Amino acid sequence: MNARFLSRLARQNLRKNARSYGPFLLAAVLTVCMFYIISSLAVDPGLQSMTGATTIQIVIRYGMVVVGLFSVIFLFYTNSFLIKRRKREFGLFNVLGLEKKHLAGVIAFETLYVALVSLGLGLLLGVALDKLLLLTVAKILGVAAPMGFFVSLWVVAVTAALFGGIFLLIFLYSIRQVYVARPVELLQAEHAGEREPKAKWLLALVGAGCLGAGYYIALTTTDVLQAIFLFFVAVVLVIIGTYLLFTAGSVALLKLLKKNKRYYYKTRHFTAVSGMMYRMKQNAVGLANICILSTMVLVMVSGTSCLMLGMESALHERYPYDMNISRSDEATIELSKKAVADAGIVPENETEYSYVTCAAYSVPGGLDVTVDYTLDTESNLADVMVTDLADYNRCTGQDYDLAPGEILLKTARTDYAGDTLELLGRTYTVKERVEPMVKYGNMTANLTESWYIVVADRAELEQINEALSVEKGVAQSAQYQLDGDYKLRRFYGFDVAGHDEETALNARLAIRAAWNKASEDESVDLAGTYECRAWERQDFVSLYGSLFFLGMFLGLLFTMAAILIIYYKQMSEGRDDRERFQIMQKVGMSRLEVKRTIQAQVLIVFFLPLVTAGVHTGFAFPILNRVMTLFNLMSTSFYLWCVLGVFVLFAALYAVVYSLTARTYYRLVSV
Repeated sequence: MNARFLSRLARQNLRKNARSYGPFLLAAVLTVCMFYIISSLAVDPGLQSMTGATTIQIVIRYGMVVVGLFSVIFLFYTNSFLIKRRKREFGLFNVLGLEKKHLAGVIAFETLYVALVSLGLGLLLGVALDKLLLLTVAKILGVAAPMGFFVSLWVVAVTAALFGGIFLLIFLYSIRQVYVARPVELLQAEHAGEREPKAKWLLALVGAGCLGAGYYIALTTTDVLQAIFLFFVAVVLVIIGTYLLFTAGSVALLKLLKKNKRYYYKTRHFTAVSGMMYRMKQNAVGLANICILSTMVLVMVSGTSCLMLGMESALHERYPYDMNISRSDEATIELSKKAVADAGIVPENETEYSYVTCAAYSVPGGLDVTVDYTLDTESNLADVMVTDLADYNRCTGQDYDLAPGEILLKTARTDYAGDTLELLGRTYTVKERVEPMVKYGNMTANLTESWYIVVADRAELEQINEALSVEKGVAQSAQYQLDGDYKLRRFYGFDVAGHDEETALNARLAIRAAWNKASEDESVDLAGTYECRAWERQDFVSLYGSLFFLGMFLGLLFTMAAILIIYYKQMSEGRDDRERFQIMQKVGMSRLEVKRTIQAQVLIVFFLPLVTAGVHTGFAFPILNRVMTLFNLMSTSFYLWCVLGVFVLFAALYAVVYSLTARTYYRLVSV
């Protein structure tokens, strides 16, 4: 049999199955397009010329890996729907005289045509939209977009190689399904799962255990550093639990309902339970996939949206004033004030205080600065800042009194319930836990716990500083040592009129010029830092903006995948329910009763993933909220509103997609 005949037969098959192959082909084209775009952005010279390009490209390259892995899984999985539905067709060809090697030839041509169309249209669409996406990134980052048009032959080659490999795997899987099955098995493949499913109690219990363990981790993890690692552990456990509960747990639950004779032997319950049992057996994996994809969309889009919308708040947490100066020599502070005045800039909201910082481990009863610096699971690394009461009251407008040995305490990213606190061999009484605190952005930049301590007077602050100098090199690593020892430091922060960024940048230039000139005088100690919020803004925009773009990009990709799976599920349900319609009517049920029964089952099955995704997101909220604090987003209510808003929008989209794909279902059922 010549190749021309097999090629023509393959084209006819694709046209005949256009309703099935159309969505798959569209998804393949869009997947190729999206992979090309994100890969092209990763190497685009226009992006490299933008401010903060290093951060942006790291994030986008991570997204490139995610999209590539997802493309392999997604296209391979959705193709399995098509093969299952076409096995009967292949069996019929086999009975009519086509040998399996001829069927393999037909499948080869079909796969080749789909691959060529997907790659051709996907690459063309990707090249056409690449510039638009670059302009979108530039808009998000608030920078000027570069001129010119960029096409990378290397990216084209990588895209073609990746998707060529994917379609090769699809072809090999398809011919394996044909070769290992006998003709009669191919003819009956669509009904191979019609026997009543068995309850797999062990798998159901394991699934419940995995899900419970994932939820427990999400609810009980309080350490922010541990939250980063444990979040991924919880994700893996929840994914495993979701698949097991959808595949085994749902059937086990329905089996329990069936054993309850008083409940089961009622017309309405009888048809509902038995129908749902077969539906869950056939659709459990697909529904679990929809649930996981929906959860990923909710988590990514809500998280990155919260970051982008809360960026200004995070920027002000990190840099509380337009200019933030920290020096060990108070003369340098006076030099800075003079430089600003000479530049004709009038400071506003000036704040000045003395402080000591150190790294420690939070232990029962207090803080330990005498242990080696290692990240372990038994001790929590903490950043500690100590200031005196006079500076605290002046900076915050409070009027506290402290006796010797008493302190005020504020903690961030941790809770401390003790009434006393031990530090450097001294035991302090916690008189009160305070909310307003002197503003010090360096603490918010760290990923560790933050402890703010207010002691009674300047003498006590100096004693703590001296005690830390004795312990230097024992408790702290080099990254926590400033100039070789611990020095009492002075913070000076101020705003400029109207928070005008140009004026703030001029103040920064004036201060830097004064310090450069003073650096020639060896008697002036210039150790410390100076930070300008306007200068640092672009770094924030680069990180938060690129994460937002990646979140929206992957959210769109995963939403497309969920929509395609829903569509194929509706097609699968429609073909199966057409026969159920007929059987139920033959046993005495009216057409209206049958329709209502099946409609109720379909609604439960297809909205179960959305409800479960909402539950997953709800349990993940506490640990995700702690992760958000790493980005200086301290408002739990703000993040909660972002999550709720994204869920409402996604649920509305899900409902629209269901109503549109339901038309295909009812058309198939009524045939």
